[in-house]
Amino acid sequence: MQENNKDKAGKPGFGQLVLSTLAAAIGVQSNKNRERDFQSGSMMNYVVAGIIFTTFFVLALALIVKTVLSNMG
Repeated sequence: MQENNKDKAGKPGFGQLVLSTLAAAIGVQSNKNRERDFQSGSMMNYVVAGIIFTTFFVLALALIVKTVLSNMG
């Protein structure tokens, strides 16, 4: 019974998944969190979060560039 609770407590939640993805994207992930992610997190969750983050990041950059260029002309 304690093992099940320990496993549940060790799995990262949605907020931890988002924070881990953001921290990894800018290169400031702590070793403790990285180990937690690799030991108890599902790889597919992190792959999907990474793809979503990358998509939003590229779209944000494109929007910023488009806005700046339209204001210059």
